[in-house]
Amino acid sequence: MMFFLEKLGRRVLLMLTTFADTIVFAGKVFIRIFRRKTYSSAMREVLVNQLYFTSVQILPVFLIASIIFGSLLIGIVFQLLKDFGLTGFFGHVLMGLIVTELSPLLTVLLITLRSASAINTEIAVMKVNREIKTLETFRIDVIDYLLAPRIINGIISIVLLSSLFSTVLLVSGILFSWLIFGMSMDVYTNILLNSANFSDILIALFKCAVYGFFITLIPIRSGLRASHELTSIPIAVSHGMVSVFSAILIIEVLSLLTKLL
Repeated sequence: MMFFLEKLGRRVLLMLTTFADTIVFAGKVFIRIFRRKTYSSAMREVLVNQLYFTSVQILPVFLIASIIFGSLLIGIVFQLLKDFGLTGFFGHVLMGLIVTELSPLLTVLLITLRSASAINTEIAVMKVNREIKTLETFRIDVIDYLLAPRIINGIISIVLLSSLFSTVLLVSGILFSWLIFGMSMDVYTNILLNSANFSDILIALFKCAVYGFFITLIPIRSGLRASHELTSIPIAVSHGMVSVFSAILIIEVLSLLTKLL
């Protein structure tokens, strides 16, 4: 029994230490993002390349996935509203649940599966190959050159892609509101405008920015913890992805709590 308690205590202490280290590291990066000196020509070039890889290169696939998932989601939710006689809540469900809650969540999950694991692997490989040590030897600021562009890219990409996904959902809503409820476009637009809450939209955008910050910061942090052995790469990636999905869950719960309070 004592052995179990000691082991549990070590696990909890390790988790708390890791969490505290991540928060301190996040604070350092956050400060650098708002520092003018960070935006050198080399950093801006890396940022543009990262934006292309995350937001532009994925755009065709993301649009197709948005149309498929968005149409399925809208169709199922609208049909359930009709079956349960909750048509009066049509606008609140569309804007309050689908657009401001599910859209950011689905977007961040899609981007996490593609980009977070890639960033984690990239940083871990750089650590194993001693590329990060080389940058430090040449007095190149790792946070400014390597970390900040990727994190800024994460914030911008999640906000923009989530907005695009929401737009696809709203456009799909025009078709399904007509098919299921026999609703005209004018009626649909009026319900949409009356149900739109500016504060909820701001919270959704802020949540997207927080998502973008942490789904890039955590993989980077995990990659930097890799040792100089090749076998440490899959371990770092595995730990990083578990931490990313845990962070997504925590952010989503905190977002729901802010709406209830």
